[in-house]
Amino acid sequence: MTAVEGVVRAGGGAGAVGRARPSLAARLVARAGGGAVRVFLVLVALFWLMPSVGLLLSSLRSPQRIGESGWWRVFAEPAQITFDNYGRLLSNGKVMGSLLTTAEITVPATVLVVVIGALAGYAFAWMDFAGRDGWFLVVVGLLVVPVQVALIPVAKLFGAVGLFETTAGVILFHTAFGLPFAVFLLRNFFAEIPRELLEAARLDGAGELRLFTRVVLPLGGPAIASLGIFQFLWVWNDMLVALIFADSGSPPITVALQQEVRQFGNNIDVLAPGAFLSMVVPLIVFFAFQRQFVSGVMAGAVK
Repeated sequence: MTAVEGVVRAGGGAGAVGRARPSLAARLVARAGGGAVRVFLVLVALFWLMPSVGLLLSSLRSPQRIGESGWWRVFAEPAQITFDNYGRLLSNGKVMGSLLTTAEITVPATVLVVVIGALAGYAFAWMDFAGRDGWFLVVVGLLVVPVQVALIPVAKLFGAVGLFETTAGVILFHTAFGLPFAVFLLRNFFAEIPRELLEAARLDGAGELRLFTRVVLPLGGPAIASLGIFQFLWVWNDMLVALIFADSGSPPITVALQQEVRQFGNNIDVLAPGAFLSMVVPLIVFFAFQRQFVSGVMAGAVK
């Protein structure tokens, strides 16, 4: 047998091996993209959205209807849908004012965490200063500190400096506890930026500030968007910190709804639309930045 024939036969043998039955893992991966899995994922998504749909339909029913039957009766009797509850909600000054208070707390707390976290993340990733690694370990250690541990000490501190039961106090609390995660996340993301890009910018005469704004921030957009979404959702949906540190005269929406339940147990015509409205705002923010959020998650997974 010649060498050429040997090579041909070896190739045929390799082809036969290549045409062998795929492994179990390969078959599972192939089936993962099938229709059955997609149907299952759709069902899971519908099941996950069911409480939101139920809250929406309850907010569109009269209090009498809510007391008589469940929200699923809307599908059998769609004529019972009414927007009167939202009219009562808009006329409720306390609940509507609480939405404004929530926005006044959430927006600054989110912006401060993103800005300070981005600056600190860049410093820890690309700037040399004394004790950089030690300070970063301190930041990582702060991630494990629970919020409940700091409630009493921070309350005493805020009372001493006049920040207790103020909007500024709530903003500072959320900013302080959001920064460790922000610095940790953005530092790890910024550290993956190719050094060649930064060196090329420095050769062109770019300083640290211009390097940060022109190179690092555009490349870190997905991670910054992800951080902003997480921080916004956490602050908007918070009740514990707001219940302790916020002004009782103008509380955030979570505390205002809780007070409505405590004072008027049957005030469902205000509670249902108020709860749904407070839930819609985070959903709008999430879907508005969904593409950047997915890009940030995928970039982190690849890196």
